[in-house]
Amino acid sequence: MANIPLNFDVLLLAPLALLLGITAFWLLQLSFVEIQKRVLHKLRHRHEAFCRFTNFIGILFQTICHAFGYTVTRSGIAQFHVTVHYGTVEPKKVKTGVFAWIANSFLLFGPFFIPAGLVLLCSYFIIGKGFLIQSSAPYTFVEYLTNFGVSMSTFAESFVRFLIRIDLFNPLHLGFLIVLLFFGLGIRPSYIGEERKVKIDMIYDLKNIKNHLIQKPLYLLVFILILYALYFLSLFLQQTWYATLFTIFGWISLTAIIALLLTFLVILLIKTTDEIAQIWKALPFITLPASYIIARVLFMYYRSSQVESVSLLVMMLCTLVVTILLIKYKKTNRFKTATKMKHMTVEDGKKRASKKRTD
Repeated sequence: MANIPLNFDVLLLAPLALLLGITAFWLLQLSFVEIQKRVLHKLRHRHEAFCRFTNFIGILFQTICHAFGYTVTRSGIAQFHVTVHYGTVEPKKVKTGVFAWIANSFLLFGPFFIPAGLVLLCSYFIIGKGFLIQSSAPYTFVEYLTNFGVSMSTFAESFVRFLIRIDLFNPLHLGFLIVLLFFGLGIRPSYIGEERKVKIDMIYDLKNIKNHLIQKPLYLLVFILILYALYFLSLFLQQTWYATLFTIFGWISLTAIIALLLTFLVILLIKTTDEIAQIWKALPFITLPASYIIARVLFMYYRSSQVESVSLLVMMLCTLVVTILLIKYKKTNRFKTATKMKHMTVEDGKKRASKKRTD
């Protein structure tokens, strides 16, 4: 207690550092969500089934988060219904006031953090590295922000290193990658509807969150006071509870960003194959596992210290080369007409394309 500098920075500014860091990562996550939604919108007319599948995942997670909110507030769940276009949850007990506000908070914020939080939990047991939390409690705004940045960079480095060394012959690693891609397709609070009647984008989501927060300013104020109470408790007891809480949320947001980046690569490959003729479209997707398996089999006879990484590199290069060659030589002709246009000779002796009159 005697060593704690009680000044304006420590008492008021320092706890805002982690909130600023979390907000920055969350906005970055929201930006990647918006990019994913825009690309999926462009794919919808050619890949309806895939878009409906991603739509279902997003709404499923959103509905589960809402149901979890009713569970936390002890409202109970009377009905749970999910389709590819909407999801509904009906509570057994209709509660108002702070309980309704908390349940709606889970609906709005839950899709950003709960699915990614489950992936983070899996990564703790599978990756097991990069979960760095400073042992000593910081005091100033800069110290909190610096420690937060170090924790995020350490976690990101360990996660990326795991991905570039992932062993797809290991069932746990392969299962984790599938879970990461599955959750990456559903980490979004709004969805791609069958008809775009209203503009559902990042601004729309932010407006909903803003209206929710300012609707009950007293609840928001109490929430902020609870955070400050946790901060002062951690400060005077020389603990890292406050920093640990925000660091975990930072890891969750970073996990969501990584999942979104990986799913974007999958969506990009699907979009790229639209340029290939129909009978050849499946070849890039066949090349992915085939090239990896062949590379791993070859490395059984030619030993290497980085078998997994080199095999992944071979897989990506083979898929890239095959896709480029197919686009170049087996490109689909979307503008090819069923019959050639006939020409007619008019009085001036020039050939012109004949047009059928519609009147």
